[in-house]
Amino acid sequence: MPVTSLVSHVRDQLTRLCRVTGADPVMSAQLVADLLGPAGPRPLDAGPAWPSDIADDHTPIEFSVAFHHHGRPTLRILAEAAVADLSRPAELSSALAFLHRQTRRHRLTTTRLDRVLDLFDTDRPQGLFGMWHSLILRRAPEFKVYLNPEIRGVANADGLVAEALGRLGAAPAHRAVRLRGLRPGEVGAADRLTFFALDLHDADSARIKLYVSQHDADLADVARAAAMVPGVDTDAVTGFCRQAAGPGPYAGRPIISSFTYAAGVDRPIGYSVYVPIRSYVSDDGQAHDRVRGLMDRHGFDPAELDRAIAAVTSRRLEEGVGLLAHVSLRLGVPRPGMTVYLSSEAYQVSAPNPQRVPAR
Repeated sequence: MPVTSLVSHVRDQLTRLCRVTGADPVMSAQLVADLLGPAGPRPLDAGPAWPSDIADDHTPIEFSVAFHHHGRPTLRILAEAAVADLSRPAELSSALAFLHRQTRRHRLTTTRLDRVLDLFDTDRPQGLFGMWHSLILRRAPEFKVYLNPEIRGVANADGLVAEALGRLGAAPAHRAVRLRGLRPGEVGAADRLTFFALDLHDADSARIKLYVSQHDADLADVARAAAMVPGVDTDAVTGFCRQAAGPGPYAGRPIISSFTYAAGVDRPIGYSVYVPIRSYVSDDGQAHDRVRGLMDRHGFDPAELDRAIAAVTSRRLEEGVGLLAHVSLRLGVPRPGMTVYLSSEAYQVSAPNPQRVPAR
């Protein structure tokens, strides 16, 4: 029986997902192989080369399928470049090397990243990651980077983000979110600044995004965050959370609110809520039923979900939990819709947990 490597396992899943979404499988496979680098040929039975925090089983890649009201769904990959020094997982050298290669090949625009990179680059990085890459697999790939606001410590995250947004002309909107959208008290206690993300292109739709993990939040906390974005239907947001994960409070993995900022605007222009559905279901069969219900409620074809799942795994959904890792609702500009996040499960399938509370 041939030995399966990480890159071959992921490439097979990716090829099938490309058939579902219309993405280019050759280009997609090349990008993934470049990202994984020397970790790609490593046999799966040797275990992960480093404990990536992208997935519960430490697979350094997660797939997502974004559903829109017009056109085919879009395939995206969240990935971590191979970590060279296991004692410093937040160190940036591998991530920056991948980014520099892709900048030359795909003519990425790093002007905004260059303005803030020194804030996220330190000789003593803290946390489980420094930079992750999002690959949006359209006809030509689009790139986004996720930076770690807590890379200089949890206590410094708020000031670091404020400085970064100030350099990008988006400080007023963040001040509004900080004062009226998040829970009172120090950031880092209940609400933690999890990701600072930048699109690496110069189109009008290029985004600055801040992701906030809302630990032990209830629906009122989520609604308060969503209300910071003009035009967002907070009832739609709380209804989405309730249907995906129950009425709360959410004591498992945290709900994440993300805000899209633009230079010179005093409020966020877009909002998304991310529900870690795997923490609130007994198994992937239950998660699947809830996500199908959400897709139907928001006007998407649930059959597209089934095709995406079949591209990633052939196992019975009731045999594990975590394949459907997150589900998100995107509101505001530029691309409203729903996204489903699928784990590769290259190394492990997590056992079902029959103790999860059913949604109501």
